[in-house]
Formats: sequence, C-alpha cells, structure tokens
Amino acid sequence: MKRVFGYALMLALAVAPAMAAKNSQSFNLGQDVKVGNTDIPAGNVKVSWTGTGDAVQVTLASNGKTVTVPAKLVSEKNGHKGYVVNNKGGVDQLETIQLNDLSLQLQGGTASGQ
Repeated sequence: MKRVFGYALMLALAVAPAMAAKNSQSFNLGQDVKVGNTDIPAGNVKVSWTGTGDAVQVTLASNGKTVTVPAKLVSEKNGHKGYVVNNKGGVDQLETIQLNDLSLQLQGGTASGQ
C-alpha cells in the first residue's frame, strides 16, 4: 500500500509543474512597449494566463515589472512566437502576443501592475 501511495505521489509531483507550465511561456520583446499604463522594456518576457476564450487574464513579467491585463485567447497555429504593436500617439502599445499554438489579444482598458 505504501508503495502504491509513493508512486502516486511521485506521479502527481512530476505532472504538476507540466500542468502549470501549459499556461506560461516566454518570448523575446525586441522593443520597449507599453501595456496599459506600464512600460515593459525590451528583452525576455514571461507571459502567463488564466481563463479561456474572451475571459482571460494575462500577466506579463519582465525585469522586475509585472502587469496583468484582460485578454482574448484565440487558438491558432502561429508556428512561431511574436507580437503585434500599434503606435498610438507616438507610444508603442502591445496588442497581441503570438505563441506557437495560440494568440493572446490584449484588451483595452485598465491594467494592474507595479
């Protein structure tokens, strides 16, 4: 009985990080952008999200700055990682994050961050 419990515990501990990593990836941002009211510097950005469809919360973390914004998740085969920026009034606003199998379309409105 102890052996079965031990195997089950090891399996659960091995699978948990893989499940958490499913909604978290990194991408390289080649330019400084603004997300909501938060400036995100160029470099490696960790993106994680919760929810599905139109009800997604996306958190971006880069160089000690973190911002969370509402977004729409679109399942699509991009085959690459990238992003879409729109220049509004001389400010580069991050609009979409393209990951291999999905895109996160950031929604306008307020963002929470530090």
